[in-house]
Amino acid sequence: MKTPAPETFEGQILALLPSLRRYSRSLTRSDADGEDLLQDCVEKVLTRRSQWRGLNLRGWVLTIMTNLYRNGRRGKARDSLVELDAAVDLAAPEVPADPQERARLDDALNSLSEEYRAVLMLVVIEGYTYSEVAAALDIPIGTVMSRLSRARQRVAERLKADNIITLRRPK
Repeated sequence: MKTPAPETFEGQILALLPSLRRYSRSLTRSDADGEDLLQDCVEKVLTRRSQWRGLNLRGWVLTIMTNLYRNGRRGKARDSLVELDAAVDLAAPEVPADPQERARLDDALNSLSEEYRAVLMLVVIEGYTYSEVAAALDIPIGTVMSRLSRARQRVAERLKADNIITLRRPK
């Protein structure tokens, strides 16, 4: 199969896939659900190509993904946790360099509300500007700045609170 040229619509969508994959996983907090959201988003983008006005493809696609996620969450109850005994057959994830630090960071990020986590991931991880995030999430730019500040503060507080081991200096 031939890869589309980068200047075509499909080529531009292909270039956005890594960023969209990270964003979908951060929204859903799950690799599998993130992949489903990504596929739904790409399908919707390709079928509604005629609705794109040619101004900001990345913002348009992010808006579609955010709306798909929100619409999917409206009808569902909160995800239930799986007991450890029930998860015996699940594949083990790749081991990070420091599993405790990774777990603490994951816990801190997952403790954020959906609104704070979305803004934090788009600005900090994906590198979008405040105005791009405001347009994608359909919120005022001041709200973006406020949510980002609060998200950073809550992550920092959570990471600080988890560090309960104090080391004494040897005498």
